[in-house]
Amino acid sequence: MTDQAATHPEPTVDADFLAILVCPLMRCPLEQQGDELVATRPVGGGLRYPIRDGIPVLLMDEAALPEGVSSLEDFKAKYADQLPK
Repeated sequence: MTDQAATHPEPTVDADFLAILVCPLMRCPLEQQGDELVATRPVGGGLRYPIRDGIPVLLMDEAALPEGVSSLEDFKAKYADQLPK
């Protein structure tokens, strides 16, 4: 383990807390990948939300878009059939 890894451990979200969190747009479960929570829909990777100081930031303005999607509006158009009604 490097000194940097020892002083800056990867933030983790409590498993019980993570079990109740959903993507605010897709309303699907989230899974932790490194220092982000990733929506499980669409298949292959959805919006990615940062974890800051161990706290998930589930704001759409803060979400990172999947590769190949240039804006939130593009995301909504591309996956309109998967958005909750």
